[in-house]
Amino acid sequence: METDCTHHDSAAPEAETGATAPESAPTPLPRGTRLLHIGPHKTGTTSIQSALFAAKDAMAGHGVDFPAHSRHPMEAVLAVCARPGMMGDARPTERHWQRLVDAVHATGRRTSVVSSEFFADAPDDEAIARIVDDLGRGQGRGQSRVHVLVTLRPLARIMPSQWQQYVQNGLRMGYEDWLEHMLRKAPYEKPNPSFWRRHRHDRLVERWVRVVGAENVTVVVVDDRDRDGLMRTFESLLGLPDGLLVPVPDTANRSLTLAETEMLRKLNREFRGNGLPDEVYSRMVRGGAVMHMKNACRPAPDDARIITPRWALEAAAGIGAEMAGRIAAMGVRVLGDPALLSVVPSVASVEETGPPRIDPEVAAHALYGALAVAAATPAYPPVSVRSVHQTPSRELVRVLGHRVLKRLKRA
Repeated sequence: METDCTHHDSAAPEAETGATAPESAPTPLPRGTRLLHIGPHKTGTTSIQSALFAAKDAMAGHGVDFPAHSRHPMEAVLAVCARPGMMGDARPTERHWQRLVDAVHATGRRTSVVSSEFFADAPDDEAIARIVDDLGRGQGRGQSRVHVLVTLRPLARIMPSQWQQYVQNGLRMGYEDWLEHMLRKAPYEKPNPSFWRRHRHDRLVERWVRVVGAENVTVVVVDDRDRDGLMRTFESLLGLPDGLLVPVPDTANRSLTLAETEMLRKLNREFRGNGLPDEVYSRMVRGGAVMHMKNACRPAPDDARIITPRWALEAAAGIGAEMAGRIAAMGVRVLGDPALLSVVPSVASVEETGPPRIDPEVAAHALYGALAVAAATPAYPPVSVRSVHQTPSRELVRVLGHRVLKRLKRA
């Protein structure tokens, strides 16, 4: 889970949702289970993936394998879900998915665990069935070794974190405008149709239940007040010793502050307005400026936070209550307290937090990150640089006219 720079002060659950009582001590899954953690995004995925990858040798000694070749087999999952990569990245191929499938099958009859939030993006039942069949090949549909694990957090905590993540992939819309589109403007698909595909959690669980059956699905409601709770849940389900999974600090996966996100959002506007290639964004902006800024700068306690307005918090809580009720009726195992999904957290005002101001040091690190990538990347094809005095006047007039037309269109 990304270090959260967008959090609200949490309150105790104000009311029960009517869901079934949470299970407090999960029993281990049968030996030989292939545990498939499908996220969705912003529900502790990065944290648990890092912990599992770091402990893979120790887990193997207890009969549990982590077959992925990296912390997060994102390319493999994007390929099987027919999803493109991040903006400007190369599109994943079938070869990525087959490599992961082969690694899972190589675990034989041992327990194994695969985690990727992008499994939640599976477009339809056919894609889900293929994922389950490939990973649990050789078993009948009702006898699959695959057990699906879904982790959930309240929408109030997901929305600001997901918005800034979309900005890191080129989004230019401000937070409150984005909330209006996601919560008030039917059919709630613009500008990010993936949001409700991922975060209408009752429908997400329902899609996977249709394929694997309710008895093969576990839903975990993450309690942000218990920082190690998700680690302990994974240990229990996998039959691992208590304390074997530990958090791994990873500044590269922290969320952006409001000031950092706004700086990047304005850069996205300039980037799109000037028609630069997506590959440049992937390499220079996301892989250079943003990555170096995350690694080099730690948010200060008084940095302005991403504030979710009260109306959006209440709307999110209402949706959360509805989702919790529907999930409870599906017959899946629920771990944690479903009432957390419908809590309306307290929220600070903009006056209390102050306006977003980017620290000059943060801006300098971001600029350096882009320059460092540029210096390390050979120009391809080679670019010849000419001064104004070396450029023919006809070409100067053409370039100037093109820029004037572009600015007029933007105006």
